Amino acid sequence: MLGLLIIAHAPLASALKSVARHTFPDCAATLEALDVPPDMPVEQIETLARELLARVSGPEALILTDVFGATPCNVAQRLAGLAEPGQVKVVTGVNVPMLWRSLCYCHESLDAVVTRAVAGATQGVMQVSISRPQNQTFKPGAHDPNQHHHQQ
Repeated sequence: MLGLLIIAHAPLASALKSVARHTFPDCAATLEALDVPPDMPVEQIETLARELLARVSGPEALILTDVFGATPCNVAQRLAGLAEPGQVKVVTGVNVPMLWRSLCYCHESLDAVVTRAVAGATQGVMQVSISRPQNQTFKPGAHDPNQHHHQQ
């Protein structure tokens, strides 16, 4: 089974892990999270991330990070580069739909989970229209709909 590691700016990683546990309580064994505080040295972040990755790798793992080019992503890229080719992949821009898709399909191949994770992330972002509920009476304020004042 595929392991998942979230590396993100504090407190996002642990918050996402809590959301994952809430929805998928059986995922605890295959999911770890590393919150990166602003003052932690990169070497320490990498050491902690390496330990967490070792816990979840089985042997494949997906690392989810929050922002491309930031420290969490850079550490994840280094870890993936040190692993056997194709055993660890990194996807950035983590959000809840991405995480849920990854958890739902963690029994599939690493490449398939990466594809599903990216699709979940992008499909989970949309503008929601705000409309008036259909079963409520519209009250336009002080305007009385029975009175019509037309200027002629």
